[in-house]
Amino acid sequence: MTQASSLFTRLEYRLAQQLFHTRWLPRSPRTQRLTMHLFERCADAGHPAALSLYGHMLFHRGVSPQDKARGARYVLEAAQAGDLKAQYQAGLIFEHGCVQYPRREDRAVTWYARAGEAGHPLAATRLAKAYRNGELGLPVDAEQAAHWEALAERHLPLGAFELDSDPAPTQH
Repeated sequence: MTQASSLFTRLEYRLAQQLFHTRWLPRSPRTQRLTMHLFERCADAGHPAALSLYGHMLFHRGVSPQDKARGARYVLEAAQAGDLKAQYQAGLIFEHGCVQYPRREDRAVTWYARAGEAGHPLAATRLAKAYRNGELGLPVDAEQAAHWEALAERHLPLGAFELDSDPAPTQH
């Protein structure tokens, strides 16, 4: 991909993101088609975030088996390119399987581990549960479960799941 086309792809992706997340723009079918078309163009150009997002949408919301298979392929390409969300999604794809990518627990563990080590809390949580319960072909291992739980807690957003956050009463 040339520098100019790369810049154009990044600009198209930013526009698609703005259209996707803008609340003031009416959600007309025409706007939705344009947004999906932009995401598709960026994914086809190899933009990792577009591969991840558009692939996720196709995989989970695609109507035909071809859409779902194409979505899975896009997600796996983004995961290979290092996209953290796509790595977690790749774990889900291999954990549950689909037409093009049958269930492979060993690959699911690999993708969850990559994502968890890179900072994805849901991936680390899934591995902690798998080690705690002996799922995904893993042995029951309390030490490994504790390791992944600690990683998950380290990467949770601030304020998430705080159980003892009893704010002091404010005085007016």
